[in-house]
Amino acid sequence: MIDLRSDTVTTPTPAMRDAMRDAAVGNAAWGEDPTVNALEAASAEAVGKEAAMFVVSGTMANQLAVRTFAARKLTPQIILDRRSHLFQNEAGGLGAFAGVQTLALESDRGALRPAEVAQALEESGRLKAETALVACENTHNHHGGRAVPVENLAAVAKLAHEHGVPAYLDGARLFNAAVALGVDARAIAQPFDAVMFCFSKGLSAPMGSVLCGSAAFIADARRVRQSIGGALRQAGVVAAPALLSLRTMRARLAEDHARAGRLAKGLAGVEGVKLVYPAETNIVVVDVAALGGAAEVAAALAKEGVRADVRNARELRLVTHREIGDLEVEAALAAFGRVAAAAQRAG
Repeated sequence: MIDLRSDTVTTPTPAMRDAMRDAAVGNAAWGEDPTVNALEAASAEAVGKEAAMFVVSGTMANQLAVRTFAARKLTPQIILDRRSHLFQNEAGGLGAFAGVQTLALESDRGALRPAEVAQALEESGRLKAETALVACENTHNHHGGRAVPVENLAAVAKLAHEHGVPAYLDGARLFNAAVALGVDARAIAQPFDAVMFCFSKGLSAPMGSVLCGSAAFIADARRVRQSIGGALRQAGVVAAPALLSLRTMRARLAEDHARAGRLAKGLAGVEGVKLVYPAETNIVVVDVAALGGAAEVAAALAKEGVRADVRNARELRLVTHREIGDLEVEAALAAFGRVAAAAQRAG
């Protein structure tokens, strides 16, 4: 089965399994796990921040970050993109867990519009919530894996800071953005007060994400993590493959991008399939409404040995990763061709 649903489906490499077996461990909640400590130090260095905290998922990192920042306001509000992962894919955690009101803005394919952010920041008064945070995302999942330009991110963060508001980056696929933009990840993260990134996506580790920021911020975030039972014990066994992925998997992300580009180019030539966005990184989104709708096409593709992610009634998401090589791309294109031909005949 060729699994294009997500880059989270990757399995550990043999080297990662060896690292898990041999990892030095200790009580991570007490700061005594040497592997977790090494991972957090390497992660902070990779994005140019003072400190880092290892957590089980990107959603946990995001929610911990928002709640930690929001605690500074009595009636907190977060400004973010209407199609951001924070807003759409975290089970209402912003309200239920972080306790914030959301001001969700439209964007230019994931790039918040500075003029609209400025207007939102300037609106104040006793009848309004207090803006506690401005959040951005890079790469942007719901905008087809777009690598949002560094200049836009810096402009939005600058506006937030001018109004005394911190800026946060959901960088689940931060290193994909860095590769696509041709910059160091630290250049993307630099304007933000805190950033998270995932080990379990393109970096291919079995689990885990990390939240990075100032030493004081991370100390506060650790306290919030403790309050929800998120403290870890002998976590070196899962930190070890994450550390290996950080050291060895970043450069190869360009291969995933190239294969996504090949997949997008091939799909553009399939009758009834329409590209929704240019393929900038490792995500390809296609509109298959002309073939009967996304759920129907996904079911037909599964019978052909290809798994695709159903985004809505019209669209499928296809994600390349370490386990998708050139042969898998060609096989997926062939499967799409067969499914499209069958749909055309049936229609």
